[in-house]
Amino acid sequence: MTSDKPSGRTTGLVFNPWNLLLLVPFIVLLTPLYNQKTPELFGMPFFYWFQFAVIPVGVACTIVVYRMTRKAPVTRAPGEAADVDSLDEGSAE
Repeated sequence: MTSDKPSGRTTGLVFNPWNLLLLVPFIVLLTPLYNQKTPELFGMPFFYWFQFAVIPVGVACTIVVYRMTRKAPVTRAPGEAADVDSLDEGSAE
């Protein structure tokens, strides 16, 4: 993100270590890790039941990140508060 402020500081993107938990559900994209038939669970091949098992893990990770970051203070760049019209991307200036 860029800033039109004279200080040149960028605002809007805040890194929090809890956000790294959001990468856990992406293990489903690494198909070669679980592309196998065994072990079966209730007659269902590993390939399928593993994908179903990752869904609650992804939901749990999202809930944990939300609860741990919802009250985190957001520091704003010093200066004037943003005007609603300047935040509207569709406005012609």
